[in-house]
Amino acid sequence: MKKSVISVMIMATIAINVKAQSLPVYLDNSKPVEQRVEDALQRMTLNEKIRVIHAQSKFSSAGVPRLGFPDFWTDDGPHGVRPDVLWDEWEQAGQSNDSCIAFPALTCLAASWSPDMARLYGESLGEEARYRKKDMILAPGVNIYRTPLNGRNFEYMGEDPYLSSNIAVPYIQGLQSKGVSACVKHFAMNNDEENRQQVNVIISDRALHEIYLPAFKAAVTEGKAWAVMGAYNLYRNEHNCHNQWLLNDILKKDWKFDGVVVSDWGGTHDTDEAVKNGLDMEFGTGTDGLYSGLSNAYDAYYLANPYLKGIKEGKYSMQSLDEKVRRVLRLYYRTTMNPNRPQGFLCSDAHYEAARKIAENGIVLLKNEGNVLPVKADKATKILVVGEDAIKMMTVGGGSSSLKVQHEISPLAGIKARFANVSFERGYVGDTTGNYNGVTTGQNLADNRTSAQLIQDAVAKAKEADYVIFFGGLNKSDYQDCEGHDRKSYSLPYDQDKVIEALAKANKNFVYVNISGNAVAMPWLPKVPAVVQGWFIGSEAGTALAAVLSGDVNPSGKLPFTWPAVLNDVPAHRLNTYPGVWRADHKIIDEEYKEGIYVGYRWVDKEHTHPLFAFGHGLSYTAFKLSNLRLSSKNMTSTGKIEFTVNVKNTGKCDGAETVQLYIHDDKASVDRPYKELKGFQKIFLKAGESADVKIAIDNSALSFYDEQGKAWKSEPGSFTALVGNASDNLPLKASFELK
Repeated sequence: MKKSVISVMIMATIAINVKAQSLPVYLDNSKPVEQRVEDALQRMTLNEKIRVIHAQSKFSSAGVPRLGFPDFWTDDGPHGVRPDVLWDEWEQAGQSNDSCIAFPALTCLAASWSPDMARLYGESLGEEARYRKKDMILAPGVNIYRTPLNGRNFEYMGEDPYLSSNIAVPYIQGLQSKGVSACVKHFAMNNDEENRQQVNVIISDRALHEIYLPAFKAAVTEGKAWAVMGAYNLYRNEHNCHNQWLLNDILKKDWKFDGVVVSDWGGTHDTDEAVKNGLDMEFGTGTDGLYSGLSNAYDAYYLANPYLKGIKEGKYSMQSLDEKVRRVLRLYYRTTMNPNRPQGFLCSDAHYEAARKIAENGIVLLKNEGNVLPVKADKATKILVVGEDAIKMMTVGGGSSSLKVQHEISPLAGIKARFANVSFERGYVGDTTGNYNGVTTGQNLADNRTSAQLIQDAVAKAKEADYVIFFGGLNKSDYQDCEGHDRKSYSLPYDQDKVIEALAKANKNFVYVNISGNAVAMPWLPKVPAVVQGWFIGSEAGTALAAVLSGDVNPSGKLPFTWPAVLNDVPAHRLNTYPGVWRADHKIIDEEYKEGIYVGYRWVDKEHTHPLFAFGHGLSYTAFKLSNLRLSSKNMTSTGKIEFTVNVKNTGKCDGAETVQLYIHDDKASVDRPYKELKGFQKIFLKAGESADVKIAIDNSALSFYDEQGKAWKSEPGSFTALVGNASDNLPLKASFELK
């Protein structure tokens, strides 16, 4: 009996070994990926190679069925998995199984100042994408917040390259840990939406490398992103989806990027440039047919039949094609051909908890005069909620990040669930529509009252209430926080200023909650005691906002951008560089970044402007004391590090989290440098009365600037000052050290 069992086991082992040995190299999981890539490449026909480098539908590219490579499916992020669309249309496919969880917008994630939240975000999104059988999520967005009018700022991570880098990297790592490729976008300088296909950015090399590229570089070199998406705009008169300097020189040569460059949808314009200037996969080119009479318009893509024809005629080399296909095959082995990809989950309790937790970490308490917040309420306390943004669904609209959610808890619903005595007044009427690409909210937001009547009705109730909470700001309609257009004004839309003024006068316990991904003008700020930045925070919006307003959760978010008092305090507007100047032929807009490296708080320090709220600002319901700054050494070499230690104590009466921020000042430099730059941060949770040390280390990169003459990063020996605090305008601790 035992001999029979042993014989069977031996025969089974031999069979497995024979089977493994008989597998072609490209299908043998035991072989190195690069060996498998080369084997597959040699087996592919010319038509198969062309087939895999361009789309076959709105969101997919073809595989190689003959060799067992499945089709490759992308989908929009960055805040959730977009509902499926028809094969060749933007309209929804009408499926019943493609709802999702909406996670907070990336501005909120950046405001958490928490790499842990970013990792959780990426992992949760990756699990949702896996369940929906998506191989790539078009995310994250890491473009810099240059003007508060940019309609797409809510999809990005603020003004500072260091903060953006340190939030983007764990997001990417979390997403790709689930076997789903990130596609970092939009590379690069996609800093405004209006006329985005025509904007040619004119910028110094130093500003490019110090401000606009670091988050992309970190995504590639640290996050190991598997894909990067080109931007619509131009740089050096070349479209960024096929740009020699950005894609070949910087991304692939300098940063050693081994992944795939994907065009933005419709961002490809020329076969020659696409072939030579770094594009690997073409998506979204107009499918009405570049040529007439084609049965499949996708064959007319710039990297389809025109490329094939050029190769056959000897215009293009097979070497150029093989390099693109090699990158695509590498992407396959990381995703569709990876047998160890984990399973996905959709709309799980854990994902809702993640969405809520990220939102709570990112909500920012901007002002709290007289400790109006948290709301102190019992069953008899009357709370009046006012504002369209308290009831309007914010997950539908805004462009490509529009979602079809399983559910979305509105601010009003969240507050009603938390407090006993809540009433509502509209206050203003804004955008009553609720649909995008076939997804509809189902809400009827019509209200026929005049503006005066709406204010009168709200004020009447406000006088009788114990608290008034106004939800206003922007929405995801055109010319607000929305892809494709920029805002037309820095002011609040729909005459909200009038409503706010009237309510603040009617009730001293007035709280303004701003729902947006952008800063807005607040001319009434001195009259309003409490202000909260509520962002667009997705499925659990109402639950998270109610938790913060009630004090169940102590707010700990910090602004990821400077909040200017007036638009003219923003350098892009002060220097009249935005939105650029049309050329004589009216085909291209030249937009010169005259402010150079002076974006956000760097400009504030240089020009001594007075923003409403500083970069890194965010209050708490408790108080923290930072003290006893210590250095591991007073001297640092170019290959060494210095560790800064600071004691943080929660001196208040409730538990909470504080973010220690470390900025570096170069005491004397051969070039013009910002007064300070963020080079380290750490968020720490402390119970009331608890204290702990926070340690932040820096290396030579924190002291370096981009040398335009040497075309490299450079640091100069000399003295530096570390500035430590909890906001860019509150840095009480200082320590000097030397770079030897």
